[in-house]
Amino acid sequence: MALGTETNTPDADVQRLSYKDFAGPKLAWLVSFHQRTLMKNSDPQMSPGSNESLAACVGLDWADEKHAVVLQATDSQIKEHATLEHTPEALSDWVAQLHQRFAGGKIAVILEQSRGSLLYALLPHAHLVLYPINPQMAAKFRKAFYPSGAKTDPLDAELLLQILLQHRDRLKAWQPDEPITRQLQLLVEARRRFIADRVRLSNRLENALKSYFPQALQLAGESLTTAMACAFLQKWPTLEAVQKAGAQRLRKFYYGQHSRAEELIQQRLLLLAQAKPLTTDAAVVSAQSLLVKSVAHELAALPAILAEYDQQIATLFAAHADCGIWDSFPGAGAALAPRLAAAWGTQRDRFESSDAMAAYSGIAPVKQASGRSVWIHMRWACPKFLRQTFHELARTSLCFCVGAQCYYQMQLQRGKGRHAAYRALAFKWQRIMWRCWRDRVPYDDTKYVECLKRDNNELYTRIIAFQSAQVGA
Repeated sequence: MALGTETNTPDADVQRLSYKDFAGPKLAWLVSFHQRTLMKNSDPQMSPGSNESLAACVGLDWADEKHAVVLQATDSQIKEHATLEHTPEALSDWVAQLHQRFAGGKIAVILEQSRGSLLYALLPHAHLVLYPINPQMAAKFRKAFYPSGAKTDPLDAELLLQILLQHRDRLKAWQPDEPITRQLQLLVEARRRFIADRVRLSNRLENALKSYFPQALQLAGESLTTAMACAFLQKWPTLEAVQKAGAQRLRKFYYGQHSRAEELIQQRLLLLAQAKPLTTDAAVVSAQSLLVKSVAHELAALPAILAEYDQQIATLFAAHADCGIWDSFPGAGAALAPRLAAAWGTQRDRFESSDAMAAYSGIAPVKQASGRSVWIHMRWACPKFLRQTFHELARTSLCFCVGAQCYYQMQLQRGKGRHAAYRALAFKWQRIMWRCWRDRVPYDDTKYVECLKRDNNELYTRIIAFQSAQVGA
């Protein structure tokens, strides 16, 4: 699959069709395709979405207070509408009533994928077959039939049911992974959100300080996310406060924070002695100093939170069945290796090929072709955290793998941008990961280089040239 940057590029291999082409006799492959499609839609044995094995189908639109439900039994054409209260007891009673009414028969339930809490609530019930779908699918399906934008919860539930009844053969029932993998998925994603919070808070803190107390960016240390910076800003949020504290007290503070380089302390004390306020507007200083103290307090709490997450993630990952596989990849480390385990899971039939993961994770591009116009662009509709995982793995692997570095440089020389080159490298890593994952073997860089040599790959030539240059240097 190409990872090009070209857009609206004419494709010489695409021939323009005229209306007469459709009036003539159909090609043999096209007739065969239509026959297979008809057979798939008409023969219950060929369609995994056949209603033969189901007792009922349910469309469930989950809201904040009340939830719309539409049910249709397999042997009936009547759609039954109901409303559920937003309580665990109401949901549990409803599930129990379904189990009793249909004598434990399988019941298909379709719902939007973003409703994670609902998936977890319905997971323990073996008689429910869950079909989570992308919210965009439901929204576009509704827009196709109601272009005016009309929307109600019962209508959404009925449209979900319609998708399930008419297109179940194209939907995939949710098969939850083992508990340790699901817990790991939740933990690594939550941890990454805290990292994003740290970046957001530090940027907010920096912007606030620049508006009234820019000297603090040097006095508090190089990074505003450190314990010393947070302690400094909570103690002295204004230039006036730190100047009143005096040089001796400030030196004692730096020593207590394990910042004891005399030259650096002297530079800071000299800066403080010569410092003049950016503004003397009491309204600005008072409001911004309170903001700085509050944000610094939030930042100070994050290290302990992240440490607890790191400890739980490390414990879970060590017990994971595929720990050895993901730990073997260059640049994975303590942060990314558990994220790879969470991304791939343990169900080997989930991804039939590396292309399936590349498309699902958003690493593979999207090709839009119409006539002679072809547009290849980044895949926007995908799980952003998953794409971020492989993007970050590609970036960190550059420091630990010569082959990755050579491949990245090769993409840059072909005219790709930095992030497009990262995605191209991630695409290559996904192919290697998929094979290791399917075969349950760790990554072996020596074996991979030997395969490149056997195939006389251009990348092998670049790796040898890079290694020779390193030895010469």
